[in-house]
Amino acid sequence: MKNKLKLSVVAIAVSFSVANQAGAANTWAEARNDAMGGTGVASASYGSAALINPALLAKAKPEDDISVILPSFTAQINDKDDLRNEIEDINDKIDYYGDVVDGLSLGDVLADPIGTVNQFQSAAGDLADSLEFLKGKRASANAGAGIAVSIPNDTLSVAFVTKAQAHAFVTTSIDQQDIQYLREMDDPNDPGDFATPSLRALDAAVRGSDEIKDNLNSTASGRAAIVSDFGVAFAHQFEAGGVPLMVGVTPKMQKTWLYNYTTSISDYNKNDWKKDRYRNDDTSFNIDVGLAADLTENFTVGLTGQNLISNNIDTKDVRVENRRTGEVKSYKDTYQISPLVTAGVAWQNELLTLSADGDLTETKGFKSEKNSQFVGVGAEVRPLNWLAVRAGYRADVKGDESNVFTGGVGFAPFNTVHVDLTGMVGERETWGAGAQLSLTF
Repeated sequence: MKNKLKLSVVAIAVSFSVANQAGAANTWAEARNDAMGGTGVASASYGSAALINPALLAKAKPEDDISVILPSFTAQINDKDDLRNEIEDINDKIDYYGDVVDGLSLGDVLADPIGTVNQFQSAAGDLADSLEFLKGKRASANAGAGIAVSIPNDTLSVAFVTKAQAHAFVTTSIDQQDIQYLREMDDPNDPGDFATPSLRALDAAVRGSDEIKDNLNSTASGRAAIVSDFGVAFAHQFEAGGVPLMVGVTPKMQKTWLYNYTTSISDYNKNDWKKDRYRNDDTSFNIDVGLAADLTENFTVGLTGQNLISNNIDTKDVRVENRRTGEVKSYKDTYQISPLVTAGVAWQNELLTLSADGDLTETKGFKSEKNSQFVGVGAEVRPLNWLAVRAGYRADVKGDESNVFTGGVGFAPFNTVHVDLTGMVGERETWGAGAQLSLTF
């Protein structure tokens, strides 16, 4: 089951591109709370507490039974410029014109130099435009999954939890000399007519299909981190001055896979990210803790500390040679697992739940990316005992990640089978979706 969970998260996040965002809003995926603006520190149910705030595991009512989440999935993508396809289009253009050139003989070139020149000028112009478009572009994706088996008990509630988060991004580093080289070949003042054929383009045609490729030194870089937790949560409820106080802790083993795929943009292939030369892993111990208190019958406050043990993990060192100068450049990054402290409040009755969460510390990821800090608000309305409607909003107060509106529905026939669906939409063409199946016995 652990391997299936990890592979599912990999497939969601990395099939999107090479290895695609640091700074996921949460270190968990849970469809109900994701639909409520990513909140849950004070509003999560006992069945999902092990994923969000282990203290809430002790909030189960006497009539509550064993709860099983199997599983919950969420994915979010931000790629407003269709970057992953634009990079591959460059490969297609190079391959296409390579096939054209390889099909030419020297006699063909001499017999129709103008046609050959025009083909190469067209290729150079298309590639130059593509490189200009890719300058400064970035695409990203997040995905999460979780499985939890929660066993409530008056003395000590226990939950077995497995969760994974993948977060990835792809960027480009465009060499201005590549654009200059291509623009010179496609010089509008040297159109390649019979009077003044483009000698540069004609020379490229004679040299063969690798001429353009060998003069491109722009790179595409993709990085991804997949963090999987395998732990056991414990929670107990105390009385403190007449106020129910819940305390929870989740010791866990933590497995991290890092991917650092960097290559010449002309060699980019989104399927190469999984090769051993770009991948490494790390295994360590970590711990989550949580607190929650019912200040009134309807009002709850909560506090969580996730990943209290910091861990910095270096990616593999990938080296790319500059085809013009022969210089070898090193590409390396560090993924940061650091404590994330979040506070939450919730008000609820039989019909309505209102919730709000805010990160007290920054969310870190790869050192090459900016940190984030999220706040979220959400609501759930239960017009029928088997139907829930949810909505929320989540924002990055650091302003780097996209702010998103969230929504979803939940179905609970016979209060035994629970199906939750989530949707997200935000600025810069960010979108996402999630689903969860859970059972209570």
